[in-house]
Amino acid sequence: MKSSLLYFFDRDLQKVKHELTCYKKEGNIWRVVPDVNNSAGNLTLHLIGNLNHYIGKNMGDTGYVRDRDKEFSTTFVPREDLLLMLDETNHMITDSILQFPEDWFSRTYPGGALKEPMTYEYYMFHLVSHLNYHLGQINYHRRLLDQ
Repeated sequence: MKSSLLYFFDRDLQKVKHELTCYKKEGNIWRVVPDVNNSAGNLTLHLIGNLNHYIGKNMGDTGYVRDRDKEFSTTFVPREDLLLMLDETNHMITDSILQFPEDWFSRTYPGGALKEPMTYEYYMFHLVSHLNYHLGQINYHRRLLDQ
């Protein structure tokens, strides 16, 4: 279980980094237009906050305090800072998952994050899926708005 989770989180966080580096104009990372509500930058901050909260805080006991509203209101963080934050998030995921007892994946995940009882294992699959959903949005944003 752990090796699969580490593989998928690392793979997909590397893809987010790749998307951000593919923007020809760094400012376009933060661009929004009608009917495109979230910039790639805000989606990246959202993923960082989401993973640090649901994995770092709840599994790795990092003490992370999330400010979800700030994930969507902050603008113009330099690309290099976003890339560093993604690396830090990836390291946090690795540390948190490696120290998490394997037999606890079958335990109930705290807080009812999806408003239904679920195991840690179930919630980890949800987080991988959530990461991929926003990765697709970032890819589409880049191809649509970085002209």
